[in-house]
Amino acid sequence: MKLTVLSTSLDPDSRSAWLCDLAAAQLRRTGHEVTHLDLRAQPLPPFDNVQGPGGCYDHPHAARYHQAIRGADGVFLGVPVYNWGLGSGVKALVELTGSSDEARGLHGAWFDRPVTFLVSGGLDHGYLSHGAFAFGLMVDFRCVVNPDFVYATGAHWTAPGIPNEWLAARLERTVARGVDLAGRLRGRPYRSVWEL
Repeated sequence: MKLTVLSTSLDPDSRSAWLCDLAAAQLRRTGHEVTHLDLRAQPLPPFDNVQGPGGCYDHPHAARYHQAIRGADGVFLGVPVYNWGLGSGVKALVELTGSSDEARGLHGAWFDRPVTFLVSGGLDHGYLSHGAFAFGLMVDFRCVVNPDFVYATGAHWTAPGIPNEWLAARLERTVARGVDLAGRLRGRPYRSVWEL
């Protein structure tokens, strides 16, 4: 299958980016075609919805992200938690790739995508901080959000990029179930559109 892994943290030492690296490696080992994008290496502009020269859609990375999401059988979304919500990178990403620019033939890329969250937070009690964002993807874009997700804090790493035993097992299971969900939903005959 074609699977996309998106790392949305801008932190140079991002733990959610480590989760994305590990998930992408697992997906490749199991024979999937993986597109792995990182906002630190391929940044996006703030969303301004300007559909002319100089607007956000003209940014050289905008089409790349749009295609990576729209063409995926499933998306794995690495996100950091700040102040009980998700970091600004993922919001800017969804604003740009979820909107439509009819002049360029773009339509919201997220419609009907299966999405698996890979979440990094500072404290254990931020476990459900991605919930409101996930609900927005479901309502706006009819995404199917995987109920299995990873939530990891700094305590779950034995060294930079090296998960402890619990996190390694949780991540492996979550990625496998994300693949299973994407496979079961692949080839659906319908395509959702804006309804409200």
